[in-house]
Amino acid sequence: MQQTPKALVIFSGGQDSTTCLLQAIQHYGKENVEVVTFQYGQRHAIELEKAQWIARDLGVKQTLIDTSVIKAITTNALMDQSAVIEENDDMPNTFVDGRNALFLLYAAIYAKGQGIRNIVTGVCETDFSGYPDCRDVFVKSMNVTLNLAMDYNFNIQTPLMYLDKKQTWALADQLGGLDYVRQHTHTCYLGVEGGCHECPSCKLREKGLNEYLAEKEAHHV
Repeated sequence: MQQTPKALVIFSGGQDSTTCLLQAIQHYGKENVEVVTFQYGQRHAIELEKAQWIARDLGVKQTLIDTSVIKAITTNALMDQSAVIEENDDMPNTFVDGRNALFLLYAAIYAKGQGIRNIVTGVCETDFSGYPDCRDVFVKSMNVTLNLAMDYNFNIQTPLMYLDKKQTWALADQLGGLDYVRQHTHTCYLGVEGGCHECPSCKLREKGLNEYLAEKEAHHV
């Protein structure tokens, strides 16, 4: 008898990972989906609180993994309370070196222990602020590396890889979760409940939402 496939979603409580979670639940069934959330030393506890609330509300098992050791060896604006968040021409100072590599590694270690092969992450190279570890080429190489490292066939899925924020909102709507994602997810770099409307993350989120709602309205006219 063939086992039902299971999925592990790398989950932050933000727009992208929540959309991925809703899709995974629809595809695999709630009982076959788990989430893993990382405490990596981020500036704001609200991100972790949102992730915990959503996982509980949707009825999926959540595992919290502490990777905050990286605070001792790298510095960036997402982990330094005193830093001003800047979008540079070169690399935004919100980029955390090695973060997605670390997340995928720990997620894979956990997934193998649970007999899970499908790992879902909401990285995207369309609206990705220039982060090198959000690119498809990186994720594919990491997939190969993890398969070799553990002699286990992982399947890393990136459903948002080529979607812009407007299209991600459209996907949430198709999944019946537009209002849910709007109301319950957290994206703000500054940790403001409901968004600060000023940081790069808030601006990107709101621009995509406004574009999607305008397009949706136009189609209904």
